[in-house]
Amino acid sequence: MADAITPRDKDYSQWYLDVVRHAKLAEHSPVRGCMIIRPNGYALWENMQAALDGMFKATGHENAYFPIFIPQSFLAREAAHVEGFAKECAVVTHSRLKIEGDELIADPASKLEENLVVRPTSETIIWDSYSRWIQSWRDLPILINQWSNVVRWEMRTRLFLRTTEFLWQEGHTAHATSDEAMDETLKILDVYATFCEDYLAIPVIKGVKTPTERFAGAVETFCIEALMQDGKALQAGTTHFLGQNFGKAFNCQFQNRDNELEYVWGTSWGVSTRLIGAMIMTHSDDQGLVMPPKLAPTQVVIVPIYRSDEDRVRVLEAAGAIESSLREAGVRVKLDARESQRPGWKFNEYEVQGVPLRVAIGPRDVASGSVELARRDLRSKEVVPVEGLSAAVVGLLEEIQTGMFDRALAFREENTREVNSYEEFKEVLEAKGGFIKFEWDGTDEMEAKVKAETGATVRCIPFSSTGKWETGDNPRVFWARAY
Repeated sequence: MADAITPRDKDYSQWYLDVVRHAKLAEHSPVRGCMIIRPNGYALWENMQAALDGMFKATGHENAYFPIFIPQSFLAREAAHVEGFAKECAVVTHSRLKIEGDELIADPASKLEENLVVRPTSETIIWDSYSRWIQSWRDLPILINQWSNVVRWEMRTRLFLRTTEFLWQEGHTAHATSDEAMDETLKILDVYATFCEDYLAIPVIKGVKTPTERFAGAVETFCIEALMQDGKALQAGTTHFLGQNFGKAFNCQFQNRDNELEYVWGTSWGVSTRLIGAMIMTHSDDQGLVMPPKLAPTQVVIVPIYRSDEDRVRVLEAAGAIESSLREAGVRVKLDARESQRPGWKFNEYEVQGVPLRVAIGPRDVASGSVELARRDLRSKEVVPVEGLSAAVVGLLEEIQTGMFDRALAFREENTREVNSYEEFKEVLEAKGGFIKFEWDGTDEMEAKVKAETGATVRCIPFSSTGKWETGDNPRVFWARAY
């Protein structure tokens, strides 16, 4: 299987698609631009969900669910919002089909009184609810998260990175003051950064987006940006300070502590299955997928090796004892006792699928009280004693997690460069790519000119050591070509 993976230096885009396919993460669906997430990919998403969901709940958020269909009139209430999403919306116009001759058509008699938009994001339908739920400052804050799918009609799609339908979480919160809403926006940005760095082992840069890159309907958009192995940036998550824009659009007012009516302040924020693509492009190699142990559905796979029935009994008994010991130590472990595939085939399969550690055990290992332990990240092997194996594996998984982050951070630092002129900017971008710190004059015109001439955009205005983003006439910002 690894032989079928295109090398990164030959065709990075094809390499990415090959890894997704051979690791059995996802595949294209019959509907253009959509994907089928296979069990390996969905198990990874479930682990990401579980970690993030715990982080959200630890910061006081609750889960809810809102409809996938949004009245078209709702989308029109916030001008910037509708302008930003109008070209990406899928619209439902009829409620049923009918057979007419040999054709299956939308039944003209079932035309809806009002078109429904398939959810591209949920600000509008959620703020309609908030306008009914909120009357007083005592009803605030509302801290809600939703796990759902959304549809955005993309022209160019790539599995996980950009698809017409994708899975995500979207948080929507309502507050009594501007400061509370801004604090929430930055708090979740920290949650996202912590998740990416501690779980995905992806170092990120936190910052604020320029006005041209701002979420439609937001006052400010904040982001975390990561650098992929091909030198392109990837936006890994965003949080949005909505001000009172949606409060005003949906007449969502509350009586404040001074008994005065005031519009509610809001935020929204989200990350998606795009993070799986980020993980692939940050860590994987020409042999296939490499997964950080904290999120890997299977952290350790045990492959028994034997030739005779007598050896089979002894080896499987020893392998089963190792499996039980690892499971008791909290390790997600799988014993692959299939007889339909040879050990070498299994080795290759689990390497392509990115299982962090592989334990191989045969008759000689049983006799010597040892096993062969192979690391996926470094593609290294060593013989270790069975005694104390569980503790050794737990420690090694932590070492792998830390090592993956450290290597990704070193790569980013090596590929982040500061330049002092536009000519130098263009030379560095063409020769080396990566993040480039360069002045921005604060105008949309400069952004448009640089993008048209080089394909690079302002990824973010970085935070300073004080926690605020850089300001002034010519802040130094992060530029890059991006996904």
